Order: sequence, then C-alpha cells, then structure tokens
Amino acid sequence: MSNLTLALSILGGLVLAAVVGYETFMSRRNAPRQPDAVDVAQADMERSMDSGDGVEPMLHVDPNQLSAQDRHEPLFDPDLPAPSGVPVATGERRGGLDPLIDVIAPVSLDGLASGDAAIAAMPPTRRAGSKPVAIEGLNEHTGQWEPPVAGQRYSAFQVGVQLANRTGALNEIEYSEFVVKAQAFADAVNGSPEFPEMLDEVARARELDQFASAHDAQLGFVLRALHAAWSPGYVQQNAARLGFVAGIIPGRMVLPTGEIGLPPILGLAFDTQAALADDPAQSAIRELSLSLDVPQVDRAEEPFRRMREAAATLAREMDGVVTDSDGQLLRDETMDVIGNDLEQLYDTLDARDLAAGSPLARRLFS
Repeated sequence: MSNLTLALSILGGLVLAAVVGYETFMSRRNAPRQPDAVDVAQADMERSMDSGDGVEPMLHVDPNQLSAQDRHEPLFDPDLPAPSGVPVATGERRGGLDPLIDVIAPVSLDGLASGDAAIAAMPPTRRAGSKPVAIEGLNEHTGQWEPPVAGQRYSAFQVGVQLANRTGALNEIEYSEFVVKAQAFADAVNGSPEFPEMLDEVARARELDQFASAHDAQLGFVLRALHAAWSPGYVQQNAARLGFVAGIIPGRMVLPTGEIGLPPILGLAFDTQAALADDPAQSAIRELSLSLDVPQVDRAEEPFRRMREAAATLAREMDGVVTDSDGQLLRDETMDVIGNDLEQLYDTLDARDLAAGSPLARRLFS
C-alpha cells in the first residue's frame, strides 16, 4: 500500500470518527433532559421505606414529608362536602347562602322538621341549568343556618340559587327550574316558600355577571425551552423543588395552599400525551404553562409574586425563557405593570365584598 493510500485511509477514518462523534454529541445535546439520578434514587428509597415490610402505613402524613411523586393535587369542589375524615378548610365557612350572589327563597314551617326528612326531600340534582342550588335549615339548637344534618331539627329552611358564575347570568329558564325544585322540597317538608320576583332577580344576575366578567383574571405564563427539550421527569423534578405536587390529570402539577380543601395557588401544565407515553423519558417537552386563577386565591398568599419567582427560577434552572401565549418575552417592566394592575383588581373585589379567595369569590368565579 502506497503512502498516499495509507494517508487517505487514515484521513477517511478520522473524518468518519469525527462525523460519528458529532452525531453522537448532537443526539445527546438534543435529547430530552432527564431528572438527576441522585434525586430519583432518593425518591425511590423514600417510597421503599414508606412501604417496607413490618412498617405500619401512616394515616395522617405531613405533606412536606412526602416525595414529589407521592404527593397529589388537593381536591376542591365548592358543590361537594369534604369526604368523611378529611378536615375542611380552617378559614371562613365555605358556601353559605348570601344575598350578594344568591337568590334566596325562604321556606316557613308550621312546626319543626327533622334533618332526615329534609335530606330525603333534597332534589336529585343540586343545579338549575348551570347554577348551583343549595338548601339550608335554621338549626333549632344553635340558631345557625346550615345544610340539613341527620338527627337535627329545623324551624325554617331557605333554598337558594346562584345568580351568576363563569357560565353566565341566571336566566328565566334557570330561575323557573329553581322554583320547581324549591317548591318540590317545600311540599315534601310541609313548608311554604316565598319566591322573589323573577324579573328583578334576573336583572340583578345580569348586573353581577357584568361586574364579574369585567373583573375576572386568569393569568398564564409560558416557559419555552431555549435549547434541549425536557422530559416529563425533568419538569416534575424541577417543579417539585419549588413545592409543586402531582395533579390529578397527567401532565398537571399544582402549588397547594396550606389549608386542605382550598384551590391551589398555582397550576403547572405540560403535554398530557408526553406524560402518558410508553416511555416518558423519551418524550420531548418544549414548553409548559404556569397559571393563576386570581379570584380563587387569597391575596395574602401573594400568588403573583410566587408565580413570577417560580417562572424565573424554572427558566434559569431549565434553560428556558418566560413568554406570554403569543411567544413575546415577559420582561421585568411588564411583570411590574401586571402586578400593579392586580393590586387594583384586588382592591375592587375587596370593596365589593368579593375578596379574592373568599368563599363568595370562589363560588362566583367558578
């Protein structure tokens, strides 16, 4: 073999090795980022210890002692009572008919009615169209209005329907359905209902709906990958370090409040299909969203500040940028303007007795 042939062979081998090396480098560089192995091993060890042989499982566990994969989104439904054995929110009583956002029909009684009879007389569905319907009784012993409870006795009842929610204002058809349900309940407990004038209540519902529509704020940031995509595990690991826990829906995480039963402070979501893939580690996520439902979260939680800090931290740690839904970068000056606008919104809601995060606000903006 001549020197020229040998030199060309060596050069060709070097070029081939360089191409293979470059392709390998680019493949690794563009592969979805994976969670740190140390954190994954630690989480696996914690789960193993929690389920180890001879160790009695704990019924009440401090959420801070659970690994991110074991913690889940808290349930919140304003129309459902808390499950038995689960403590309710320690703040202001949830629900409670209020003339500010409800049509209320008093039901007078000739005597006393039992809670058992009232429960049996409840309508099968607690809605009139898209509006929640609630029934409360005046407890003979406490003198307080409450949802009927078995074993208690009540001297009066009141049936209410919500004036507005995010589906719109109470209309004439929904009001008529409410009247039918309330009348059926009153007949079953031998009571006499008194209904407000329909046209007045529908007009009041429209006014409340106009106010709510003008002061409803749901913020969203988009975090976009600058270079390499992210795997679901990588997103979950970084979010968990900021206090986010697994949501009920695959691809969703939430930042919970300190009280059980309340809506989460923030939401984080990415592609559901990526989370459900046969091999999630190979799923490529190039963007995720952070969301804040302003009226649902107490102002004292400082949700916007926490949302802003979470977005900045995730962008820094995951090599991404924070944008709006149109892909425009959100700079500090823009964030400051949004924060100032939110403060004014909070003040307006406070002045209307619909403070963000209050039971009435959570019901109205739902």
